[in-house]
Amino acid sequence: QVQLVESGGGLVQAGGSLRLSCAASGNIFSINAMGWYRQAPGKQRELVAAITSSGSTNYADSVKGRSAISRDNAKNMVYLQMNSLKPEETAVYYCNANIRASWGGALDAWGQGTLVTVSS
Repeated sequence: QVQLVESGGGLVQAGGSLRLSCAASGNIFSINAMGWYRQAPGKQRELVAAITSSGSTNYADSVKGRSAISRDNAKNMVYLQMNSLKPEETAVYYCNANIRASWGGALDAWGQGTLVTVSS
């Protein structure tokens, strides 16, 4: 069993900052890419940022320069620092990880999501 648990969401004023955290636990052998996605009401889930096990990063154009993804491989954690937040970035933010389980299986794991609300 593998579990991803997000934390750090909440209410923030426009222009403010938040730091999201995600912890992976369970029968994990290794984790390849980890990332953050978001889904706003009535919209499709979209990639916000991703990071490989070696630290290469990829960002959505909409957050470049305002966000930073990082990870702690020893702790199986990934973080997303978001700055200068905009009301349109109100969404449920999901953690994702490509995991090699201890029994050898490959898993595309998702967290339950954490709500970020940006007030104007």
